[in-house]
Amino acid sequence: MEHEPTRPLTRLWEYAAGHRRAVMIASSFSVLNKLFDLAPPVLIGVAVDTVVLQEDSFLSQFVASPRDQLLLLAVITFAIWVFESLFEYLWGIWWRNLAQTIEHELRIDAYRNVQELDLRWFEDRSSGDVMAALNDDVNQLERFLDHGANDMLQVLTTVIAIGIMFFTIAPQVAWMSFLPIPLIIFGSIKYQRMLEPRYARVRDQAAMVNSVLANNLGGMATIKSFTAEAREVDRVSEASQGYRQANRQAIRLSSAFAPLIRIVILAGFTATLVYGGYLTLDGGLDVGAYSVLVFLTQRLLWPLTRLGETFDLYQRAMASTNRVLDVLDTRPQIIDGTITPDHLVGDIALENVSFAYDVESPVLKDLTVRVPARSTTAIVGPTGSGKSTLIKLLLRFYDTTAGSITVDGMNLADLEMGSLRAQIGLVSQDVFLFYGSVFENIAYGRPDATPAEVEQAATIAEAHDFIVNDLPHGYDTIVGERGQKLSGGQRQRISIARAVLKDPPILILDEATSSVDNETEAAIQRSLDRLIVDRTTIVIAHRLSTIRHADAIHVMAEGRLVESGTHEELVDLGGIYSVLWRVQTGDAHHLL
Repeated sequence: MEHEPTRPLTRLWEYAAGHRRAVMIASSFSVLNKLFDLAPPVLIGVAVDTVVLQEDSFLSQFVASPRDQLLLLAVITFAIWVFESLFEYLWGIWWRNLAQTIEHELRIDAYRNVQELDLRWFEDRSSGDVMAALNDDVNQLERFLDHGANDMLQVLTTVIAIGIMFFTIAPQVAWMSFLPIPLIIFGSIKYQRMLEPRYARVRDQAAMVNSVLANNLGGMATIKSFTAEAREVDRVSEASQGYRQANRQAIRLSSAFAPLIRIVILAGFTATLVYGGYLTLDGGLDVGAYSVLVFLTQRLLWPLTRLGETFDLYQRAMASTNRVLDVLDTRPQIIDGTITPDHLVGDIALENVSFAYDVESPVLKDLTVRVPARSTTAIVGPTGSGKSTLIKLLLRFYDTTAGSITVDGMNLADLEMGSLRAQIGLVSQDVFLFYGSVFENIAYGRPDATPAEVEQAATIAEAHDFIVNDLPHGYDTIVGERGQKLSGGQRQRISIARAVLKDPPILILDEATSSVDNETEAAIQRSLDRLIVDRTTIVIAHRLSTIRHADAIHVMAEGRLVESGTHEELVDLGGIYSVLWRVQTGDAHHLL
């Protein structure tokens, strides 16, 4: 999505509506700090005026003696420096705290919204790209709010305050000092528009680097096993080089800003210095006023050279702001239902269900299946037959393309998704454990569970013994990222314990024993046999021995239901299931 040059700031202002009072307070401190910062050059002019004119000076109308005038100037100077320091402290406190607050809220709001998005959204982007938006881009905005916003306000304050003083003191010279400002503003706007697409590319390339790094760190074992370290260094180098090149293009343009502006500023400063000097020599301008003009001209024009750096920081921040707010503004395509069932029994029916990730390639085709409440139903079939897609539809990660799915007679699309998923337990072959303790991972679905409840769940899952006897700190053992410190069988049993503790009325077992050894499989199968009692269970399995006692077995092929029955009925039928059974039991030597 493309935005006008001012659009990111407008979007940020709308997002931060609750902090506008804090923004105004911080802005007022920035303005006051700059006003007091501009006072010393004026006091220098007054001091020169006092020394030169003495009894005829500006301060003589308040204090007669020149010595007393200088003492009064000293007191005023001290007070001004105190207030300048005070307001510098205050703007620093307010802007930095505001930056931290908005950074925190934006990251949390964006992450909260990300969690609400459809699974399709995640499958279309890399985790590194999402991480870049939630972390790097938010940090970039925080860096701008820390200092950049104050710098822009103080430049604006400088121009307005000095303009008022100049046209009050010496209007015949003031126009020369301000002559470069329209050129500077025009140049700044021009550079801003030229820099915007370049920094958008910089943020995109930063996301690419994050994506490659996140992917490689997650697959380090695979990289090492294939001795692909050198190749992956080249891949990271290529992504980093792209980021470097994008930055070079932006830097080449942004770096030219300050030197060009400095030349324009020099012309205005020189004109003021010479013409104002001539007026002073001719008696048309007081020496004190001329001193103020010279000092303030420098204070007016030289800070404008920092506009390049400030706009550079601004453009980086706005490019990042667009990326984060684009994530925040993304809305789920799946609309949540409104019915919140207290307790599902688990009577599931699929009526003429079709589904396609891509319109041209349907995955499920006119599928009709009934799963009676409190029964065990198995779904089998070759890879690519649509089994895993069926699970995603039941969890409502996706909506059906055609047909309907009902639970206890209620359309799945009408149920509130949080309530639906809270009553479904999933035990998958791809077990995900969070970084934390064994206890925390088992209690993930019920964080308020007592130690006794967690231990009971672990015992049912046949995990208690290895947790207590084999792990160094028992239930307090840290499992590592994704549970990497545990074996596959141990991770699977903790996953089952997690499902036991959740105690859902509907249970889905997706290849729960496919990647463990025979002994571990037997232990897991025993715990699963206890788990499925008195609940609706759907089992996805390749090992047919694990589902031979299911109440009903449905065989899928190419997205269609091709066979249904009990184990004995399907073996006698002599179809796909029968062949698969003979292959797995050693009675056949080839698949269909």
